[in-house]
Amino acid sequence: MAVTTTLQEPTRRDFLFIATGAVGAVGAAAAIWPLISQMSPDATTLAAASVEVDISGIAEGQILTVKWRGKPIFVSHRTPDEVKEVRAVPLNELRDPATDQSRVQKPDWLVVIGICTHLGCVPLKNEGPFRDGGFFCPCHGSVYDQSGRIRQGPAPANLAVPPYKFASDIKIIIG
Repeated sequence: MAVTTTLQEPTRRDFLFIATGAVGAVGAAAAIWPLISQMSPDATTLAAASVEVDISGIAEGQILTVKWRGKPIFVSHRTPDEVKEVRAVPLNELRDPATDQSRVQKPDWLVVIGICTHLGCVPLKNEGPFRDGGFFCPCHGSVYDQSGRIRQGPAPANLAVPPYKFASDIKIIIG
């Protein structure tokens, strides 16, 4: 027994089904696009994604505070004595052990987020036991050394290091 099949010519109804489906798909995409695009960050958020800092005016021993993503960033131009002092600290004396070399890209420049890791206060610069380059949180007495490492007080961790890079000898890009 032989089976024969015949192909039917497309009808006007077939064309209308395909055209209606295509128009519906384009309409659905047009309706969804504004919902998807509104999830993208606005221009002010994108602009705050990185900050360029001119460090040419920061003298040795000075600390500059800049704002990045709504957070204070401490940029410290450390003296050779400060660098020598923090690199001589044995890691077993630190609550959150980290070498100074792992926290900086250039020995004389420290870049840290200026928010205490205890309760989120902003530490004071050049205060507390490490007056020359350290940080002291007046809220609960946390003390950070010239490398932003926790040395005393209730804070559990070192000051965080933001992502940054040296664009040149006088410019740092944070973010």
